[in-house]
Amino acid sequence: MSGIGPVEPVEPAESEHGHDVVGSDAPRLSDRWNRLSSRTRTATLGAAALGVTAALLFLPAPPSAAPRKPDLPPWPANVTSFSYAGVARRATPASPVATFRFDISVRSGPPVTVSAIKAGFTGLHARTAPNSSITVRAGTTRRIALEISVSGCSGLPLNPDLPFLDVTLRNKRAIQDHSFIFDGTYARDLSELLHTACDTPRPGARQDQAEVGVLKM
Repeated sequence: MSGIGPVEPVEPAESEHGHDVVGSDAPRLSDRWNRLSSRTRTATLGAAALGVTAALLFLPAPPSAAPRKPDLPPWPANVTSFSYAGVARRATPASPVATFRFDISVRSGPPVTVSAIKAGFTGLHARTAPNSSITVRAGTTRRIALEISVSGCSGLPLNPDLPFLDVTLRNKRAIQDHSFIFDGTYARDLSELLHTACDTPRPGARQDQAEVGVLKM
């Protein structure tokens, strides 16, 4: 009899050793849900809905848009214009005063009040007739009569190339001092006033010179 050694025990086929677990036979969620009663399922769904609603209520509110700044009216100097409309009265040697016409227009925005109009050169005095201030509404034009007189000829340019008017403009936005510059017809008409007042001696001045001549004799 040949020896074959001890007989090794054979593991049964259902032994847990040597097998890899690749899955689980635990009941799936859908199966468990189907096994629940309708009342339990309804209660569960209601609780879930309440939880979602509460979570939404406690979410931070989105940032609100910054308030829009109100649109400011335009600066009065940006919407106001002056245009020369000719001579209403010319000066004479006996009365060195002339009246000039100007049209004032406002393009947009609130009404603009025009005041403190000055002739621009030392030795000239300007006065509006009949009022010292004029209010012009947007889209309209107002004509004014500006009386300019010569109070002194010393230092006056008798042939100004670009005469100007200094004015004060006011609307709801601001008060501005502004200069309007002219050429062409207004420059020639103003030059005529200056020559009339400063080149031609007044009757009183001639009389004074005659009296001085008599005293010298």
